Amino acid sequence: MSYFIRITTLLGAALLAASSAYANPVEVEVWLTLNPTNQNEFEKIAKQFNNEQNETKVTIKNFPNQAALRSDEAKAAAAKRKPNLVQIDDDRSPELTAQNKDILPLYDLLKQYPIADLNWFLPQTTGFMRNSKQQLLAFPFMAEIPLMFYNIEGYKKSGLDATKIPSTWIDLQGHLIALRDKGDYTCPYGTSQQVSVHLENLAPINDVLYVTPNNGLDNPKQPQLNFDSVFMRHLSIMVSWQRSWLFTQNSNGNEADDMFAKNKCAVITTGSGALGQMLDTRGLSFGVAPVPHYQQVTEKAGAPFVSGAALWAIAGHTKEDNKATMSFLAYLSKPVVAAAWHQHTGFLPLTDAAYRTADVAFYDKVPGARSVIESMRSTNGNKNSRGFRIKNYPQVEAILSRQFDDAISGKTPPVQALNIAMDEAKPLMQEPVAPVKANAGSKKK
Repeated sequence: MSYFIRITTLLGAALLAASSAYANPVEVEVWLTLNPTNQNEFEKIAKQFNNEQNETKVTIKNFPNQAALRSDEAKAAAAKRKPNLVQIDDDRSPELTAQNKDILPLYDLLKQYPIADLNWFLPQTTGFMRNSKQQLLAFPFMAEIPLMFYNIEGYKKSGLDATKIPSTWIDLQGHLIALRDKGDYTCPYGTSQQVSVHLENLAPINDVLYVTPNNGLDNPKQPQLNFDSVFMRHLSIMVSWQRSWLFTQNSNGNEADDMFAKNKCAVITTGSGALGQMLDTRGLSFGVAPVPHYQQVTEKAGAPFVSGAALWAIAGHTKEDNKATMSFLAYLSKPVVAAAWHQHTGFLPLTDAAYRTADVAFYDKVPGARSVIESMRSTNGNKNSRGFRIKNYPQVEAILSRQFDDAISGKTPPVQALNIAMDEAKPLMQEPVAPVKANAGSKKK
């Protein structure tokens, strides 16, 4: 056999071995509950990842809502093959979620498979998924804050200056009257995620505690909701707005997002993760601003809580599977990828590099976006904005949403509704935490 033939044979064998090695890439299955716009963006990233290498293949299973992800069908699918990553909503007890036997805390995986520049992860945007030792429990890819969205054309039609958006609830009232009377909006103002906007974040934005003592961060045995005069004043004003046809759409879901996108609501408050839907809506001219505050309570508004959802690693996989999972998370952490995700969805940038990589044109296209994101990068946030911890919070949140509905609809006076909410929530907050299912979902963001 000639030298040339031998070399050719050896090369052929090597290529065959290489192709065999990559013939069956390690599959990483991800379960999500995202709205269509953000789902499409995630799928683009996964496809790009799959095309750039051959060792790992990411597949995605999307669920229409949290309930569907928890359904018997999902459990049956999990019995055949557990997903590698699951999007789980922030339940305000991430340390307890991490103790679930089906969960593999991210910091354990990071010890074996480090992600480059992990120390650059912004504490302001990832803190809600860290434990007391500041270890990351999950990958906070869907971190968000509440924002106010306003329709620029609606403002102009109503004779308002779209460059001067009110920073207080009292000043906003005058704008809503103009939008109702001059702009002919039947929904001058609406809200999605009403508990987050009107109860949770009412506290840090006005520099007061949401939970005593210390927002539950010290693992107190007797935590209580801190519904003081600020909450009573705010809920009473919201009721008066409802009676005056200024505030006509409210829910703890995302219905107001769709109404804003269809130009049925002029102003809404919702999570920043709705930004992608608005950008994807043809002909919609809008800007964003911080959620208003009460100047009588605090001269300068505080930063809101960061919440949202994260990708949790599921236990029970091989080392090869876990390595593949971490390779995908490392890809999501790359500045160019994280920056694109931030710009196309409205979720917060994970790292300072992701913020700096973001296209300047993006911030110029959405009035107010730059100032909002820059404020979240600042380390000068008030101490009441660090986050909060409440046991059994999904059940507590349901109580809060129901009582908010009862107050807005006129069924229960505002002060009474807040007192009922505190009384019903108290035993839940002080009981052992209900079992956390690894396949709990998030709001559709």
